[in-house]
Amino acid sequence: MRASARRPLVAHVIYRLQTGGLENGLVNLIDRLPPERFRHAVICLTGATGFAARLRRADVPIVELGKREGNDPLMLWRLWRLFRRLRPAVVHTRNLAALEAQLPAALAGVPCRIHGEHGWDVHDPEGRSRRYRIVRRLYRPFVHRYVTVSGHLRRYLVEAVGVAPEAVEAICNGVDTGRFRPGRDRGALPPGFAGEGDVVFGWVGRMAEIKDPVLLARAFVRARRAGGEAAARMRLVLVGEGDERAAVERALAEGGAREAAWLAGARDDVPALMRAFDVFVLPSRAEGISNTILEAMATGLPVIATRVGGNPELVEEAVTGTLVPPGDVDALAAALLRYAGDAALRGEQGRAARERAELRFGIERMVRRYESLYGRLLLERLGGAVAGQPGGAA
Repeated sequence: MRASARRPLVAHVIYRLQTGGLENGLVNLIDRLPPERFRHAVICLTGATGFAARLRRADVPIVELGKREGNDPLMLWRLWRLFRRLRPAVVHTRNLAALEAQLPAALAGVPCRIHGEHGWDVHDPEGRSRRYRIVRRLYRPFVHRYVTVSGHLRRYLVEAVGVAPEAVEAICNGVDTGRFRPGRDRGALPPGFAGEGDVVFGWVGRMAEIKDPVLLARAFVRARRAGGEAAARMRLVLVGEGDERAAVERALAEGGAREAAWLAGARDDVPALMRAFDVFVLPSRAEGISNTILEAMATGLPVIATRVGGNPELVEEAVTGTLVPPGDVDALAAALLRYAGDAALRGEQGRAARERAELRFGIERMVRRYESLYGRLLLERLGGAVAGQPGGAA
C-alpha cells in the first residue's frame, strides 16, 4: 500500500468555501499541518468560490455537493455514500450549518468525529435560540470532541447545550505574524486621501448587518461633527462588500463625511491596507473570534471593538485597545475621537497589541494544537492503527 493511502484522512465539512474567518482558518490549518501525517479533503455542502485557490496543497480534493436551500433530506444519503467512499479517519464539521453531517459520518463508521463552533449563526447572534440549542443536543451523541474558537463559545456548549466539559477544547484562531506585520505605509490608499498628520480608522469584513458597518459610519460622522483639530484629521477606510454598503454610503453622505471615507470594496491586499491604518475598528453585534482583530493586532494597531463574544479575549482593555457596548453610537464616537487626538496612546497600544499577537495568537500555535487534537483522538479511537504514531503504520 502506498504511504499516502496509509496517512489518516481528515474530511473537513463546511457549508461553503468562501471568504470568511472560518474558511481562512481552515485553509491556514490545512496548508500548515505536516503533510507526512495527514491527508485532507474539503467537503462543501453547497459550493466553493475562488477562495479555494488559497489552498497551497495540490493533493486536497474539494467536493461540492450543491445542497438546496432549506431542508435537503437527500444530502444525508449523499454524505453517507461519500464517507463510505472516502473512508476518512476524522470528520471535522464546522458550525451549525454543517452539524447534520455528523449523523451520516456515524452511520458510515467514521471512527473520529469532531465538531467546531466558530461563531453564532446570523439568525441567532447571541446564542439564545431554543431551537438551535435543541438541534445541537440532538446531534451531541454523534460527536466525540468539540472545538470552540473562544472560551465564550465553550461555556455556551457546556452550560446551554450540556456537552461534557472534558469533551470541549478551546483553540483560538491563529494569525500569520509574518504576513501581518507593523510598518506604517500609506501606499495602498488612494493618492491624496490621507496626509501625514491624518488619522486613518480602518474596518475589514463583510458588509452584513451582524458586522454593523452602518454603526461605524454613523459614529464616524458624529465624531467629526464634534469639531476640533482631531476631528478634522479623521479618515475612514472600509474594506469589503455586502448588503449594507448602500446604507453605509447613505449614512456618510447624509452626515457630510463621504469625502473623508473610502469604501475600498473587496480587496486582495488586506495586509498592505492594514499597514495604512492607524486604528482598527470592529463594531460587530456578535463575534466568535475575529480574525480581523488578530490581523490588526499583528499589524501593531490598537483596536476599538464591541464587547461581544470572544472580543474581550483578544482585546485587553486599556492595554491593546478599547471595548464599547454593541449598538452604542455615542460610545463608539467618543472612542474614535479619543484615539484621533492621542498619538502616544495609539503607539503604546499598537506595540502592546503586536506583542500580544506574537505571544498568544501565532498561527503555528494554533496548528500545533489541532495537530495534537487529531493525534490524541486518533490514538484514543484507533490505537496502534494510526499512521505516523508510535506503534502505528508508517
